[in-house]
Amino acid sequence: MNSDLARLQPYPFEKIRTLLQGVAPADLPAVSLAMGEPKHPTPDFIHQAVVANMGGFANYPLTKGIPALREAIAGWLTRRFQLPPGSVDAEQHVLPVNGTREALFAFAQTVVERRADAAVVMPNPFYQIYEGAALLAGAEPVFLPCTEDNGFIPDFAAVPDAVWQRCQLLYICSPGNPTGAVMPLETLRQVLELAEKHDFIIASDECYSELYFDEDQPPPGLLQAAAQMGNTAWKRCVVFHSLSKRSNAPGMRSGFVAGDAAVLKQFLLFRTYHGCAMPPPFQVASIAAWNDETHVQVNRALYRQKFATVMEILAPVLDVKLPQASFYLWPVTPVDDEIFTRELFARAHVNVVPGSYLSRDVNGLNPGRNRVRLALVASLEECTEAAERIRRVTENL
Repeated sequence: MNSDLARLQPYPFEKIRTLLQGVAPADLPAVSLAMGEPKHPTPDFIHQAVVANMGGFANYPLTKGIPALREAIAGWLTRRFQLPPGSVDAEQHVLPVNGTREALFAFAQTVVERRADAAVVMPNPFYQIYEGAALLAGAEPVFLPCTEDNGFIPDFAAVPDAVWQRCQLLYICSPGNPTGAVMPLETLRQVLELAEKHDFIIASDECYSELYFDEDQPPPGLLQAAAQMGNTAWKRCVVFHSLSKRSNAPGMRSGFVAGDAAVLKQFLLFRTYHGCAMPPPFQVASIAAWNDETHVQVNRALYRQKFATVMEILAPVLDVKLPQASFYLWPVTPVDDEIFTRELFARAHVNVVPGSYLSRDVNGLNPGRNRVRLALVASLEECTEAAERIRRVTENL
């Protein structure tokens, strides 16, 4: 067996099952705010595109994807992040992937050179795939605390040069999971300068980039910052995007990576052996999704309504703030986050994620402790009911 498997920690949802073992839930319909799985309807035009192209299941898909899909992705990136026309070459700079979870993991296996001092730097709290990817690539995960004091964005300037010199890969997540914090362009430019100085690659997880509140203020992206710095070859930059959250199509497992052509060439080689290629009908449906913004605007409106309703219910009893983007709330708990999670399940049949399960203890600090993650993915009615139950439990603790 691969000995590095022993270094993996249980996934958060496994830990939650253990935490709730033997706890009888309240006699109420279950409402889950735990898993970040979008529950809004997948647009009909995506269904129709899959059905109309089901004949494609008879063919092996190309790992690189069909040219039309890469062109659609390049066009979307250029429009969305105001990139210079023609700067995203669909042939060199874009690679479709079967969901960004798989790609974020596989990317580390591609770019990390196994050395005794290899380090992969990431935010804390974080998406658990980053840590697992680093460990199974033979590297040490280095965690940068994201707390309310720093706006839930890592203080990159505080990282010692000795760490950057060992760093081969930096994961960033903006908007952040679970905090919803958005890195401003100034911070993204700072990260790019560090990558240039210390020669590491940036993997920018931007899967929540299309879930924001102000239609006139979309979150910036890494390629946008690179273009402003004149780096339109996207050196050391790779971004990850997905239709799961943007288009409510998590089961389609459709996403892409884009950026540095030399890096993507090696990633394509890895993926060719890895054997992960998107089925042809999903590729065609993805073209339709990336070329349409109307359904994404409708999606954002639904989330805005839920956030407004839930915040009105919870703000009087919990220390909770509206995030800059994403579909998560990250409130402070009135008691230990594990206890709060158990009480919500036992008294209200509401599932949430303890914040400490999404973070690691570093120098005595766990940035997720005494917080919980609430994913407002269910219907407005369910989210409202869950919020009212959480309020009643909180008032009675």
